Amino acid sequence: MDIEFIDIINFISQYAPFKWLPEEELQDIAKNIKISYYREDTPIVHFGDYMDNLFMIRSGAVAVYNRNGELFNRLETGRFFGQLPLLTHKKTRFTTKTMEDSLIYRIPQEVIIRLYDTYDDLADFLEADDTERLKRAVSNNNNEFTTTKVRKLLLREAPTVNKEMSIKAVAKKMHEENIASLLVVDPSISPEPGEDNDPVLGIVTDRDFCVRAIVEGISLDEPISKIMSRNVFSLDYNAYVYEAMQTMLRYNVHHLPILKDSRLIGVVEAADIVRYQSQSSLLLVSSIFQQNEIEELVRLSKQIKYSFVRMVEEDANSHMVGTAMSTICRSFKQRLLELGEEKLGPPPIPYCFLAFGSMGRDEQIILTDQDNGMMLDNSYDEKIHGEYFRQLTAFVCDGLAACGYAYCTGNIMATNPDLCLTKKEWETRFANWIDHPSPQSLLNASICFDLVGVYGQIKWADHLNVFVRTKTRNSPGFLAALARNALNRRPPLGFFKDFVMEKDGQHKDSINLKRRGTAPVADLLRVHALAIGSYAQNTFQRLDDIAQAKLLPKGRAEDIRDAFEFISMVRIRHQAEDIKNDMEPDNNIEPDSLSDFEKRNLKAAFLVVNNAQNFLKYRYNSNK
Repeated sequence: MDIEFIDIINFISQYAPFKWLPEEELQDIAKNIKISYYREDTPIVHFGDYMDNLFMIRSGAVAVYNRNGELFNRLETGRFFGQLPLLTHKKTRFTTKTMEDSLIYRIPQEVIIRLYDTYDDLADFLEADDTERLKRAVSNNNNEFTTTKVRKLLLREAPTVNKEMSIKAVAKKMHEENIASLLVVDPSISPEPGEDNDPVLGIVTDRDFCVRAIVEGISLDEPISKIMSRNVFSLDYNAYVYEAMQTMLRYNVHHLPILKDSRLIGVVEAADIVRYQSQSSLLLVSSIFQQNEIEELVRLSKQIKYSFVRMVEEDANSHMVGTAMSTICRSFKQRLLELGEEKLGPPPIPYCFLAFGSMGRDEQIILTDQDNGMMLDNSYDEKIHGEYFRQLTAFVCDGLAACGYAYCTGNIMATNPDLCLTKKEWETRFANWIDHPSPQSLLNASICFDLVGVYGQIKWADHLNVFVRTKTRNSPGFLAALARNALNRRPPLGFFKDFVMEKDGQHKDSINLKRRGTAPVADLLRVHALAIGSYAQNTFQRLDDIAQAKLLPKGRAEDIRDAFEFISMVRIRHQAEDIKNDMEPDNNIEPDSLSDFEKRNLKAAFLVVNNAQNFLKYRYNSNK
């Protein structure tokens, strides 16, 4: 590979938004870049010009002036300009002129437009520069920024360099580590809490090498402290993201060292705040419906885990997390069905795509598989319509799998002919399960009775729920059988109330918090909800209806609510920690990893579940 080509890739990969792109995209950009050299005080873009390139500063500095000739902004190495008129195909409202001899990369419009349409992070970033994005966030006074601590944004250790290191050695370090800036520190300073001596002496960027070293003729053997910028602003790790944004705007800086007890623990960049804003679950849902290919949805699905972790770190409760994750999954299904219809043509008859299980209860979290089905109009004819719906359900289920929603090992998917039925067939199937509660029927009911319409004739799902509630309420034999089935999954407490753990296999000496914790609660409350004819799907909402019906002993509903919430949040936080540690999240937790407080309360929560199951056994005469 050509040395100049490699140098371009190394440079652009240091800066947002290009540093978020895969290697093949960086190579394509480098292949298409045009390089221009401008002498000091030379116009690059004139007011009223149309843009056919995105301009990126390789070296030097550029001044941006408004239509009145007033200085609007100064841009240095790694910054870009011209993106808004390029994206909107409108005339530019600014004039840009070099402040010193400058080397400029020009990236063609067609390359930028393709990347903009493909990568949401890049699109968000290009729509405005860092300063403008921060101003917009501040003006919106987003509550997330006023309640989130800046330490949540620390994604890396602070890149530092000894003040005595030579300019040449620092330049080599920055090139080898592919970074655009370094904090200059004095290792002899070891501040104690409360002291004023800041360990950070300054910051050095590419521009410092160009302006202070080369232009001013400073020897490359001089210490880096000779050319560093000394006005460095820092924040305590307990500061809020809002304060970080205000500091960056007030002092026109893009890097903030973060200190804990006067010691440097990391650095936050303006790009980190912009990226953090883009991880909102609401923004993610909005982005899903803007994707036009499965490949685009697959790329977007990588953000799900970051939205999940972010909600956990912002102290969202289990109901908030479950609702958000269910909404995201529902949106992926809806968009895949839209794309499927675009590919295959309009459906020949009406249909309703169904979701079962945790998504039907709005309790989905990060680790989930597919539980879905299809309800077809009663006019369905296999010979005429069968092939269309086989292709559509395969398109959707394969697309979900590609987006991280694994195929259901129990084949509870719309591709299964037993779960792709007409309205009448679904009613007959459910009636048969209720009238003949075999073990398989009870298993099917425990999954499929928590259902919601996702796409198409979603009212059909509501009608099916009415049918189920009406029939089960008058079927005490079925409720007793379903109660017995709900007792198959017991909380992991032994005779002396110690934890009972897995005895062998991959998860030996651990507890499965779904199978032994949250699932038993969902199972037993489903029985109670069906018994009183509740139309609620969510476990917490079912509990509200059950409490109102006074079905449980006094105070028991509140105990179950607290127990379910505590077990759910231990499970959710465990998965968030797995993600942060680059591990595959699971439902198994080792008690030794818990604090004494967590152990005590987890045992108390399991005891509540155990007592709730004993009441279930008594209430429905479901002794085995």
